[in-house]
Amino acid sequence: MTIAALIVAAGRGVRAGGGQPKQWRTLKGLRVADWTLDAFAKSKVDHIVLVLSPEDHDVRESFASIPGLIFATGASDRAGSVLNGLTVLQEYEVDKVLIHDVARPCVSHGLIQQVIDTLDSNPAAAPALAVSDALWIGAKDEVTGTQDRSGLFAAQTPQGFQFDAILAAHLAHPGGAADDVEVARAAGLDVAIVPGEPDNIKITTAGDFARAEKILGTEMDIRLGNGYDVHRFGDGDFVTLCGIEVPHNKGLQGHSDADVGMHAVTDAIYGALARGDIGRHFPPSDPQWKGAASKIFLNHAANLAKEMGFSISNVDCTLVCEHPKIEPHAEHMRTEMAGILNISIERVSIKATTSERLGFTGRSEGIAAVATAALVKT
Repeated sequence: MTIAALIVAAGRGVRAGGGQPKQWRTLKGLRVADWTLDAFAKSKVDHIVLVLSPEDHDVRESFASIPGLIFATGASDRAGSVLNGLTVLQEYEVDKVLIHDVARPCVSHGLIQQVIDTLDSNPAAAPALAVSDALWIGAKDEVTGTQDRSGLFAAQTPQGFQFDAILAAHLAHPGGAADDVEVARAAGLDVAIVPGEPDNIKITTAGDFARAEKILGTEMDIRLGNGYDVHRFGDGDFVTLCGIEVPHNKGLQGHSDADVGMHAVTDAIYGALARGDIGRHFPPSDPQWKGAASKIFLNHAANLAKEMGFSISNVDCTLVCEHPKIEPHAEHMRTEMAGILNISIERVSIKATTSERLGFTGRSEGIAAVATAALVKT
């Protein structure tokens, strides 16, 4: 089952102000179109078509981060733009297609999936909200009557269809339809109503930007990562743990300074970012990292999180050993780690436990560390 999304972005709508089409205006640091495309890129669709006005040909390169994005050229009206997009999709053997207005950047993954699922048993499906407010008829700024709201719905997108059916419907339609549901019904297709979402607003006026920013601001991307590391004891008179040299009758062996605690925290951050582990970024086969200070690795992980748009909310590290005693040095370790991570000491936890003399740590053969890091998209 191949699913495609067709994003209509060829309009010149400037009622929202800003001196340019609303899809290219900034919304919480990204363009409106970026938010909309990201919602579908993270959903279960196989292909995405973006229908652009010929005037916007130069923006194509700005979407290079979306692999496989397909472009189509817009027409003089919405129906023509949709038909152009559907025509491009013919060569991809699509089964289902979701047609969505680019100006609805707050569409949720849940709503997208609900429309897709409804198409399993229906030729067409579209989200809508039942009208709950009283409806008036007016003229010259005065109420001239009322309208019964029973059975009335406010239409939304994405509107989903069996691909062959909606393509045939558009080819047969004379034009001038308000949306694709109208085109589908004119062709005799039954359209199932999917419960819409109040937050799935369409940006039309300047005030809609503030509302959309508020909605998008409630969506938090929180990442958790785990790290685990082990180093054996060897010759030496101190061990480096969480950036601090702790006196001991043995040292820790490793390619770098063998800071088992800092390694675990570093891997936890890489894990939260889904960017592998220390070995991927600093291969032990590379001699330049021989004896390197582990703060280099931790600093790299922290900077990578920042580059990817995340802040480090907190880290928690547990050192597992019989000796040396960690508690006398824990506050110094917290201060050192907080400085490298550029977060407050209240967000850094360093603690220790023994393994009740069980296993390699219980036999004082080495030290293990486990860590968790929480990252939040900024």
